[in-house]
Amino acid sequence: MSAPLVVVHRDATVLAQAVAARIITVVVDAQAARGEASIVLTGGGIGTATLRELAESPARFAIDWSRLSFWWGDERFLPSGHPDRNETQARAALLGRVDVDPERVHPMPASDGPVGDDLDAAADHYAAELAAAAQPEDHGATPSFDVLLLGLGPEGHVASLFPEAPAMYDDRPVVPVRGCPKPPPTRISLALATINRAREAWVIAAGEEKAGAARLALSGAGPTAVPAAGVRGKVTTRWLLDRAAASRLPSELARLASP
Repeated sequence: MSAPLVVVHRDATVLAQAVAARIITVVVDAQAARGEASIVLTGGGIGTATLRELAESPARFAIDWSRLSFWWGDERFLPSGHPDRNETQARAALLGRVDVDPERVHPMPASDGPVGDDLDAAADHYAAELAAAAQPEDHGATPSFDVLLLGLGPEGHVASLFPEAPAMYDDRPVVPVRGCPKPPPTRISLALATINRAREAWVIAAGEEKAGAARLALSGAGPTAVPAAGVRGKVTTRWLLDRAAASRLPSELARLASP
């Protein structure tokens, strides 16, 4: 697994534009090599802003959208179409604006979905969908995603993996989350081991309120206490930050950052 690379951009707007540009490069390269690509989406302010920038980028036409598979890192266990679902926000920001193949869009189950409001069954359902998509070259029960996007919580959470939560000790590839400290309390999340099966894993953060978590995660904290500290892509791990989120990084990491 890869050590983190830190890149800092001027502000949240430039950060979202830069991340969108990176996504295009990774997807185009993967499609050129294998004919298809996969991405794991995240929600939140900067995640959704990145998807909007991706939909509006002139370079978006370089992607064959019909050969790109979409997955999610976590989801709020709410009814389909609820405005707080990451899926709903992603469809408005990106998926409804480009020519995707509906069969390649893999949202996490909704509370009114195929298994109803059974949270454990919903997590197992998504794990089965991941397993069905895994290829022999992935060497595991989930795909080796080309790029996986993660937001960062001010206490260090990624996806819906919160510090010291039971989900951090769950060895299933997709985990149910109950009693989440942020509403809604019931969610579904990829486990950290599944996250780390991505070829490229990117933590994206903007704002001063994320600076403490970024410092802890990049300064050797344990993943149980600071889940973001455990993110490691198989090939590349990137921390893509704006200046405010990077403002408390140790000097040795700050020297690696780009303006």
